[in-house]
Amino acid sequence: MIEQSHIHVDRQKDSGAPIILESPTSRAGQTTPTSDLRKTGLHPDYWYPLARSRDLKNGKMLGVSFAGDPIVLVRTVSGRIYALEDRCAHRQVPLHHGVVHGEHLQCGYHSWTFDQTGRCMGVPYLEKDQPRPAGVRSYPCREAYGLVFVFPGTASRVEEVEFPKVSLAGDPHYKTRYLDRQVSCHYSFMHENLMDMNHQFLHRRLMGGVRTVFLELRERTHAVEVDYTFSRIKGAQPLGEKLILGSAKQSADGPKHDLMTICTEYPYQTLQFWTAGSTNPALNLWNVYVPVDRAQRMNHTFGLMMVRKPSIPGLIHLLWPFIVWFTNGIFAEDRWIVEEEQKAFDRQGADWNQEVFPVIQSLRSLLGREGIVL
Repeated sequence: MIEQSHIHVDRQKDSGAPIILESPTSRAGQTTPTSDLRKTGLHPDYWYPLARSRDLKNGKMLGVSFAGDPIVLVRTVSGRIYALEDRCAHRQVPLHHGVVHGEHLQCGYHSWTFDQTGRCMGVPYLEKDQPRPAGVRSYPCREAYGLVFVFPGTASRVEEVEFPKVSLAGDPHYKTRYLDRQVSCHYSFMHENLMDMNHQFLHRRLMGGVRTVFLELRERTHAVEVDYTFSRIKGAQPLGEKLILGSAKQSADGPKHDLMTICTEYPYQTLQFWTAGSTNPALNLWNVYVPVDRAQRMNHTFGLMMVRKPSIPGLIHLLWPFIVWFTNGIFAEDRWIVEEEQKAFDRQGADWNQEVFPVIQSLRSLLGREGIVL
């Protein structure tokens, strides 16, 4: 049974009025029906990772997509990166089949050449005094945290939107594991799966008997945050869990019990876990679920999972294979179940879910009002 301590709703600083969750309106000004969340698109006016940095080599290109829009990522010979619409303005073939020539991209069909702004720089069979054809769209592009980010929305808004901050990324006290996989479901199922820790029964083979205790829900204009703690009702603590969560130092200033905080701050999601008495999180997770296809029935999950290193130097490297094995098992079960949810939605043609947990009701409202109508 879930213990509900209390629900706390933050109030808007400007008016003191409570946040209204009914009849939500998206950033684009389009009314998004919360009853049809699985047909709500992820808003494009944010920075999204579309590739791992390591997968984009100097002098190479990579074809990716955001919600069905093809994008080519380019890393020039000098190491500079940029992103263009992945089609040649000439015959519409994908540019990622072409060649990186110095700082420019050449189409692999007729060698039309484009620069980082998408401008057509040259057509081999045109005279120098002839006007150049129109180019292709370019996208704002940045590299951070070992990921290549693109802003696929309205380019004029890019300066208004804060670049994502990944807490503890690069912190020497933590070892980072990258999450990089495609999952065949709408991104909202991913948010709900991580946010609702009442699904621990799904992981009973790996986690044993765990009782989830819901502590508090906090709502803000663009975010939903929840606190949990846990108790073990059956079996010993699994080795993989112990290796991940047992490495944090204890302090009288830390929480009195194990504490997990999960937050969807649109469109990103984070999870932090503190062991009782610890001032530093033992686990820090940052995730984003990027839609691949136009219908947004498939997402590419990118994430950074930061695990605090034990006090013994080098021990984390010995433990790492066991940590990877354990988390792979958890991720595989989560992936399987959300894909089953998507299959059910596709069979029914509508969302028949009977959601009773206030945390997920609040999350669904957030995703609805922040998204766009497909």
